[in-house]
Amino acid sequence: MKYHEIFENALASLKTEKRYRIFADLERQAGKFPRAIWRAENGLEREILVWCSNDYLGMGQHPDVIKAMTDTAQKMGSGAGGTRNISGTNRPLVELEAELADLHQKEAALAFTSGFVSNEAAISTIAKLLPNCLILSDALNHASMIAGVKNSGMQKQVWRHNDLEHLEELLKAAGNDRAKLIVFESVYSMDGDIAPIEQIADLADKYNAMTYIDEVHAVGMYGERGAGICEREGLMDRIDVIEGTLAKAYGTLGGYITGKACIIDAVRSYAPGFIFTTAMPPAIAAAASTSVRHLKNSKTEREGQQRQAASTKKKLSEAGLPVMPSETHIVPIFVGDPDLCKKASDMLLEEHGIYIQPINYPTVPRGTERLRITPTPFHEDALIDDLVDALNDVWARLGLSFIAPGAVYDINKQPEQQVFEAAGG
Repeated sequence: MKYHEIFENALASLKTEKRYRIFADLERQAGKFPRAIWRAENGLEREILVWCSNDYLGMGQHPDVIKAMTDTAQKMGSGAGGTRNISGTNRPLVELEAELADLHQKEAALAFTSGFVSNEAAISTIAKLLPNCLILSDALNHASMIAGVKNSGMQKQVWRHNDLEHLEELLKAAGNDRAKLIVFESVYSMDGDIAPIEQIADLADKYNAMTYIDEVHAVGMYGERGAGICEREGLMDRIDVIEGTLAKAYGTLGGYITGKACIIDAVRSYAPGFIFTTAMPPAIAAAASTSVRHLKNSKTEREGQQRQAASTKKKLSEAGLPVMPSETHIVPIFVGDPDLCKKASDMLLEEHGIYIQPINYPTVPRGTERLRITPTPFHEDALIDDLVDALNDVWARLGLSFIAPGAVYDINKQPEQQVFEAAGG
């Protein structure tokens, strides 16, 4: 067997389908976010603007966050020394978990090295510990949640995205006596829509199910103290397990879960993804705690981000660019073709100094390829105007579809229908 040919053929398949991914060589610049240095293939360097960072509030460059990280590294070193079972825990990590439990008003929290690990480890472990558990998973759940569902080995049923009638149908068929875990997100990061959390919690109460919500794209961003959509809507007490990340709005690294102490302790005690993974370094834990504390007390970043996101949507829509409907800070622009999506991204970077990564299958379904824009408080009005001009140029040169100014793109309609109907035809 020619093993290497198998891998070469797998890569060739991705390239043929125009969805082979190439990383942009970018160097973030603390104090100048969202500007970064881009190194082209020819070795030349150029300052560009990043319009697709998950550092939603620019906390990765906040002076207090950087100071907490560097001070702790000087004091405690660069790493944790091993798993918490082997090397013990560290004070910054214990303090971080206390901050996170307080943030979500839960009894306990557990930190992981990434949001992917926290979802996979927590979902799989909780479901395994529940006898004959049925997992009910939203159709658009993140890959990390799907991994947790699969690795649990328990029965799963996928309910249509945000479809409460379908969810209730599945819950009712399972019966009240069977253990059930409803797994869903608050903000879905590719479309920017929000789950009907209160109604899902009502169904969980009605049919005796546990709830597990992923708030990774909402923590730091929404709510009085930045605890997410559940806090904004007064629903934190209705959800059994709230999962989040420290790598997006908080600008650092890691994932976590919060909930009742017995649930969190059970995951700590049983989850291989926690037990056998080296602990978060104390410097990162200290930086994350600083960021969480800051955003508990400061609304400035959230308000600035929401203002600039709304302005970006408005200006893009007024220009006739196909902005997909979004209830949140995420601004998707429909392309619908993987090759054109990559070409648009390349042209924006190479000719306009703007970086927006192409979003292709399997991140989104085939035929729904898009550019995903995430404005931050640091994307000033003049930068938004420059973005609109650049996108107009790229759209026209690639022959991509515009829609009626002020309209919202409907993925279920053809482009020509959207122009006609939006214009009142």
